[in-house]
Amino acid sequence: MQIYQHTIKGSVKVEGVGLHTGINATMTFQPAKPNHGIKFQRVDLDGQPVVDADVDNVVDLSRGTTIEANGARVNTVEHTLAALVGLEIDNVLIQLDGPEPPIMDGSSHEFILAILEVGLAEQNAQRNFFEIPESVFYEDKDREVEIAALPLDDFRVTVMVDYKSPVLGSQHASLTNIKDFNEKISNCRTFCFLHEVEELYKQNLIKGGDLSNAIVVVDRKVAPGELDYLANLLGKPKVEAKDEGILNNVELRYPNEPARHKLLDIVGDLALVGRPIKGQILAARPGHAANVAFAKKLKTLMEKESKSKVPQYDPKIPPVIDINKIHKILPHRYPFLLIDKIFHLDEEQVSGVKNVTFNEPFFQGHFPGNPVMPGVLQIEAMAQIGGILVLNTVPDPENYWTYFLGVTDFKFRKMVLPGDVLVIRCELLAPIRRGFAKMKGSAYVGNNLVCEGTMTASIVKKEN
Repeated sequence: MQIYQHTIKGSVKVEGVGLHTGINATMTFQPAKPNHGIKFQRVDLDGQPVVDADVDNVVDLSRGTTIEANGARVNTVEHTLAALVGLEIDNVLIQLDGPEPPIMDGSSHEFILAILEVGLAEQNAQRNFFEIPESVFYEDKDREVEIAALPLDDFRVTVMVDYKSPVLGSQHASLTNIKDFNEKISNCRTFCFLHEVEELYKQNLIKGGDLSNAIVVVDRKVAPGELDYLANLLGKPKVEAKDEGILNNVELRYPNEPARHKLLDIVGDLALVGRPIKGQILAARPGHAANVAFAKKLKTLMEKESKSKVPQYDPKIPPVIDINKIHKILPHRYPFLLIDKIFHLDEEQVSGVKNVTFNEPFFQGHFPGNPVMPGVLQIEAMAQIGGILVLNTVPDPENYWTYFLGVTDFKFRKMVLPGDVLVIRCELLAPIRRGFAKMKGSAYVGNNLVCEGTMTASIVKKEN
């Protein structure tokens, strides 16, 4: 799985009819900054409202997943979201000039092909994974649905479906590596059974449904005249069917294409948790209602685990800026270069690390026999990390000085001792204007806040 967040290199459009609304729409994927997440924007509505791809925004599950917020609704988002998860894209704004993404061929494949034409862009921020901490289970006895998530340092999905149909039978599908999504899962099309078609039309659904964007499974003998009725319903001059098989005798792309599409759906629906997942997902007879109920259960657990504001630091992951690059950006030298690495950097936030050892020169004279890191040096380490954030706003940081003008509301909560790893985050409180920056800084050891405060700095170009 990708370590760093990704967006797309440029905007890309797809066009087509919506599966359920039958309305033609243009969907434009736009790049977004780190930590933006996945958001939809209805550009055809007043104020162009934005809808976060969040399970709390789900409002309808009628043969698809529909989200709504700020007076805007977006229907059938799961195929679009699955494409983004499959490409490991974290940040994108999806602009729609209609109520529903185009259904295309009924899969996620055409979205992926379009995005790959412009390419992906790695960002200076680590991905904020939700690592399943313990086994999580969901069951709907009436529908015989079972879903489980198990701890795993990866993302894998296994789906089993059984419609008691002589055509489909019992089917399984697995995704053991997210990089296989494009090749093995993304082109699997949505499907329904012949006996469902008329009922779906009566429910005001599948207005954009077509035999070119959905598989219709014929699981019984067709009555005389029924094919003519279906042809009229679907707006086709003629439809054909074997006694049992696929309407219009369409060939499946895989023997287990329906199971693979159900896997595609659950990947898209679980994107609504809001963070990339590390875990093993096992699902028996899943559907959108169960997927979303399970996603809500995962999000509740995620929020419980994420109440702490401690930056997510994984020492196994390579830094965004290592000590050699820090040495080139900051003018500080021994014994006053007090930071070791930067592991997150975007336009508004920076997070870095100071490893505290007994070999620090200040311990020779500061509380001998009871070494405690001086509070003023904790501020200095925070200021240096904040300096990286400020210097990140100019294309040639080596040609600028950063001077700190003041600190306010600083509090020291716990002592910092040799052996501690000081994890520091700084975030801008307002955009930098006329070279002045104001930021909030917080430092942690483990899950404990050790100090925090507000800093003001100025950025000045060096004189030649």
